[in-house]
Amino acid sequence: MSSPVETPTTAGTGTAATAIPAVALPNAARPGATMPQVGFGVFQVPDAETTRAVGHALEAGYRSVDTAAVYGNEAGVGRALAESGLAREDLFVTSKLWTDSMARGAVRPALERSLELLGLDALDLYLIHWPAPGRGQHVAAWEGLIEAREAGLVREIGVSNFQPAHLDAIIAATGVRPVVNQVELHPALQQRELGAHHAGLGIVTEAWSPLAQGAVLDAAPVTDAAGAHGVSAAQVVLRWHLQHGNVVIPKSVTPARIASNLDVLGFELTAQQVAAIDALDRDGRTGPHPDRFDG
Repeated sequence: MSSPVETPTTAGTGTAATAIPAVALPNAARPGATMPQVGFGVFQVPDAETTRAVGHALEAGYRSVDTAAVYGNEAGVGRALAESGLAREDLFVTSKLWTDSMARGAVRPALERSLELLGLDALDLYLIHWPAPGRGQHVAAWEGLIEAREAGLVREIGVSNFQPAHLDAIIAATGVRPVVNQVELHPALQQRELGAHHAGLGIVTEAWSPLAQGAVLDAAPVTDAAGAHGVSAAQVVLRWHLQHGNVVIPKSVTPARIASNLDVLGFELTAQQVAAIDALDRDGRTGPHPDRFDG
C-alpha cells in the first residue's frame, strides 16, 4: 500500500476539535493541498437521518464528510453543515458523480445540482463514482471534471473504484492525475497491486468499507491487538489503515460509535500487529467489481 506524506494538523475549532492527520495530495492543483485522513461517510444513511448523524460527527470533531449524488442525502449533509456554525474553511466536503451523468456535457449540471443540495459554492473534492467501463465514458467524465475544476466549482478532483487500466486511460487522455482513488479496501481486500500503482502516480488511496462491514472484526489478529491496547476491534482496523497511509471514511449513525471511530489517534499498533493483520488479505470483496459494474 502507498504511504502518502502526512502533515499533522488540527481540524476544526472549539472544544470538539480533534487533531486529525492531514494527508498531502501530491497531484493537487493547489500547492500544498491536503485532506483529513479520517472522514465521515454517509453511504446508505437516509436523508432524514443524515442531518443528525453528520451533526454528531461534526460535534465529535470530524471535519471531512463524504457523500454522493446517488446516496440521496446531499441535502441532509448540507443542513448539518449549515447548522454546525463551522467556518467553510474548516470543512472538507466530498461528493461523487453518478454513472448516469458521465457524458462530458452532463458533468457540470450534475455537479451544480450537488452544490445546490449541499448549499455550497464549491466542493473540496469531486469524484467519478465508478468507471462504468461498459458505458465507455470515464475519459469524457474526467474531462468534464477538469473543466469543473477550472471553473472553480471544485477545488480538487479524483475518482472512485478505478482499476489501473481506468487510471491509465484518463491520465493518457488528459495528462491530469487524480488526487484520490476511493476504493473498497480493508484487511480482507488490501488491493496491493492497485496501491502500488497509486504510489507510482502520486494518488492517495482512500478506503470505503474500511471495516469490511464487520467481517474482519472477530479475526484473531484484530481482537488480540484490541485487547493489548484496550480499544475496540473497529478502532484497531481503522488504526491499521492510518498506519498504512490510507484515508478512511467510516460510517455510523450511533453517536458513541461515531466518536469511537475517530478516537484512533492515541495508540499505535506494533509492526508485528500490523503484519498479523496484513496476513488476513484474501478475496474478501463485499461490493461490486469495478470491471463488471456500470451503475
